[in-house]
Amino acid sequence: MNLLQVRKGQFVYYKNELHKVYSVRPLSRLSIKLFRIKDMEQVNCRADELTLHRPQHLDSLIFQGARYTLRKDKQAEVDGYILITRPDPGQLDHYTLNEFEKVGELVGDKVYTTLYNTVKPKEFLVLEPGKAPDSIVIDYLDQSLVTAQQLEADRELTEQAVEEASKRPSVGDIYLNLDNGIKSMVVALVDDEAILGHGERVKAVDLFNSDSWNVIYSTGEEDF
Repeated sequence: MNLLQVRKGQFVYYKNELHKVYSVRPLSRLSIKLFRIKDMEQVNCRADELTLHRPQHLDSLIFQGARYTLRKDKQAEVDGYILITRPDPGQLDHYTLNEFEKVGELVGDKVYTTLYNTVKPKEFLVLEPGKAPDSIVIDYLDQSLVTAQQLEADRELTEQAVEEASKRPSVGDIYLNLDNGIKSMVVALVDDEAILGHGERVKAVDLFNSDSWNVIYSTGEEDF
């Protein structure tokens, strides 16, 4: 369905690829600002160049390099992602249509996100990692138009995301500070920072790339 009026947050296809609207400027010639969901690349366009898509249960898409399946029958998990498809924010919340939010805490049936929003189950779909057997891939509007180069670029993007994910710390990992000999456990992850048991906050990437830290226990390695 081509659009004449565009709303911030809508999922749309532009040049056959799935994007999300993040800004609408009616007086501009290229009035719509999008980002491509799979890699966050930004583009400007017109409303009549877009085709609407409403995300739904069992849609499968690449988000920031990793493939997920949208599920209404799964529970949210801490450190996982949700997609807010039916926003009903409270007075202290600040989210809108089709926001991707990372789960920070679960209290009862409510999700508390890392952006300090409280989201009710009826408002979101869970992003389950991977492609479910009965899911429908929505990265492209017309799969027959996808080139071999695009498929190869998608493959490289997902491989890079897997490699980067393997270098991220997890809650429970223990690191040794080689500068002072202190051992400390990761007790929380906030955005791109790891919070250690003694209160120090460290950029997550620095735990792998800095000469000052060495992992001595990883929750992701059974035989560590």
